[in-house]
Amino acid sequence: MKKIIDLSKLKWTLRGFMPCAWRCSYSVETGVSIRPEAGPVPVKVPGSVQKALLDAKIIPDWNIGTNARHCEWIENRNWIFQTEIPAQKIAHDTSVILKLDGLDGNGCIMVNGKQVGIFDNSFVPYELDLKSYLLSGKPSRLEIVFEVPPRWLGQLGYTSRMKEWKPRFNYTWDWISRVVQIGIWDGVRLELIDGPAIDEFRCITHADYRKSTGSIGLSGKIRNPKSASVRISLKDQKIKKVFQSSVPAEKFSKEGFTGKNIPVQLWWPNGHGKQNVYVLEIELLSANGKVADRLERSVGFRQVEWKKCEGSPENADPWICVVNGKSIFLQGVNWTPLRPNFADVAESESLKMIKIYKDMGCTILRVWGGATLEKESFYDSCDKLGLLIWQEFPLSSSGLDNHPPEDEKTISELAKIARSYIVRRQHHPSLIIWCGGNELQTKMDGSPGGGKPLDLSNPVLAKFAEIVRKLDPERRFLPTSSSGPLFYAEEKNYGKGLHWDIHGPWGLVGNKMERQREYWDKDDSLFRSEAGCPGASPVAILRKYSGKQGPFPVSLENPLWQRTAWWFDWPQFEKDNGRKPRSLGEYVKWSQSRQAEGLSIAANSAKSRFPKCGGFIVWMGHDSFPCTVNTSIIDFEGNLKPAAKELKKIFRK
Repeated sequence: MKKIIDLSKLKWTLRGFMPCAWRCSYSVETGVSIRPEAGPVPVKVPGSVQKALLDAKIIPDWNIGTNARHCEWIENRNWIFQTEIPAQKIAHDTSVILKLDGLDGNGCIMVNGKQVGIFDNSFVPYELDLKSYLLSGKPSRLEIVFEVPPRWLGQLGYTSRMKEWKPRFNYTWDWISRVVQIGIWDGVRLELIDGPAIDEFRCITHADYRKSTGSIGLSGKIRNPKSASVRISLKDQKIKKVFQSSVPAEKFSKEGFTGKNIPVQLWWPNGHGKQNVYVLEIELLSANGKVADRLERSVGFRQVEWKKCEGSPENADPWICVVNGKSIFLQGVNWTPLRPNFADVAESESLKMIKIYKDMGCTILRVWGGATLEKESFYDSCDKLGLLIWQEFPLSSSGLDNHPPEDEKTISELAKIARSYIVRRQHHPSLIIWCGGNELQTKMDGSPGGGKPLDLSNPVLAKFAEIVRKLDPERRFLPTSSSGPLFYAEEKNYGKGLHWDIHGPWGLVGNKMERQREYWDKDDSLFRSEAGCPGASPVAILRKYSGKQGPFPVSLENPLWQRTAWWFDWPQFEKDNGRKPRSLGEYVKWSQSRQAEGLSIAANSAKSRFPKCGGFIVWMGHDSFPCTVNTSIIDFEGNLKPAAKELKKIFRK
């Protein structure tokens, strides 16, 4: 039998030390005990160091003014999450496994003062056997120690030199200040196992839409499989069983299981039909017929194919997504984490934002490669609400060079990440694309379209493709986005068949609305996976989060506007109107109206060309930080800017 203890429900405390100072308390040689510099304070798990310190009033709110700069000292400390595991009676034949689904940072794990493991990758889960470290019949102290994180992984730099596996967006991007999260971002549990158990499980589903039947392909690893069996049940939304079968556990471990010709109702994207989601239940039965282990997965049945855009070059990639035999225009947004401290984001907050995108008429979210894998609940919500997922592996461009490292160690580490992503998320019907990363390309030649997207000649992307072919062969794999002959579409190249999956522009072409119309009227791109236009935050947000600086003057001399200054558009108002704005409200109205009209032109152009164009994805969806001005269409507090309201009209046609 397996007993699971959810350690997130225990009481946790947080302490901060100068680097290595905490080790003195565990050293026989020094015999010295160092007091923490910060704490102890309560901390939630999952949760971040930053949120715990904010709740304890040790640091200011990083969202206000330039306070984020006053929080950067956190990165220069070691932080210890500590709890007490209740006393457990541990028999000699019982395995004790600690499972850590998400640790954002690098450090070590201590039990009763002894180091039992290390971690250095935010993108993969960890598990440790604690059998020889826990005290039988007595409480045991568990400490997760976060050491100093990497110094720089931010937007600008050299992708080829970035070999530390932590979300990059936290280090600043054009839409966020530096808030380098440290903490436990997903589940923590202890599993006591004294018999057969499920160690790993994978699931692939497929539908034959013509017959309204589905199939399931299961595989996994079973601990102590001898004399045990696996019972597979599929239940609909009314908890009615539509399929059940069983297989010996040893056979399951070696060969997996395939169920065919199951009568099912199809899963459809938002706006095209119902999201029929099923519960797949896997029970591991011991020799006496008792349930030794059990798990559930949310699954659905749909058939996804890709066909060429009408009139596209013979050698072009296919960009029309066909779901259950129906060609669907992919319209949506690029998804970034809701907050820099994503460890603290509740399931309800993610669900609320996904519902906003559903109501807008979105059919797809591109989960961008500069961040991380979202929590399981995010994908469950997309399954239930019909939002297709384009999931990128955690690589991104850096400006100075944009290709990943190619040494064997890096390729091996990235392969581990890719395999982990697939194993954990491939059962979701919403997931339709795996992608190697964001904007990986050759050296730019100085023009907007001067970079060529990387292809499978790159060893990292070739390894990703190999893993996807092996583990998830029915899903599409893209080397990177954008993809094809050119990164960006310039008017001089229209009509040459060079624009496949295109990124940009992220503002009005030539800063003029008439030039915007000319550019998009001529567009021949097969897909637009990033296109945007800046728009200011509402006046209320500008004032609420301005801090001591205040929103005036609206100038790059004002530190508030300088924090995320990439999209600063106040000077354009003066050029367009021949004067300065008379008020903050006048400027905001102008900026937001400009964004709304510019994006409407772009989205209308792409959608009106369907099936010559397969989709349009806005960069970006929501603000993760209270930017003064940004390309987001939903502000920091979850309100639709005028641009989102206009896109809603277009998407819901």
